[in-house]
Amino acid sequence: MEHNINKGIGKSVEFKGLKSQYLFIFAGGLLAVFVVFVIMYMAGVDQWVCIGFGIIAASALVWLTFNLNAKYGEYGLMKLLAKRQHPRYLINRKNSRRLFSRPKKKEVRDA
Repeated sequence: MEHNINKGIGKSVEFKGLKSQYLFIFAGGLLAVFVVFVIMYMAGVDQWVCIGFGIIAASALVWLTFNLNAKYGEYGLMKLLAKRQHPRYLINRKNSRRLFSRPKKKEVRDA
């Protein structure tokens, strides 16, 4: 069984249709689900509840990750996050004369 992870030099990482940041979200999410599963099991929660949680959480993660990949594409999620951080408009409350005039130099006095 052989899996091709990278298709060539200069291209983004792709695995089973997941591209770039979605692959990292997927791997990190599965790791987080596993850690929560282990913590629940070590805390004494019934094993069937832990298994049910693991299956449901992993299935939701797989569906969400592939859905985001299909909806936003390779760079769309980064563009969406950048757009949310960009201000809608800029407010400039300085007088326009101050913007275009040079500040006056202070004279140095010898003591």
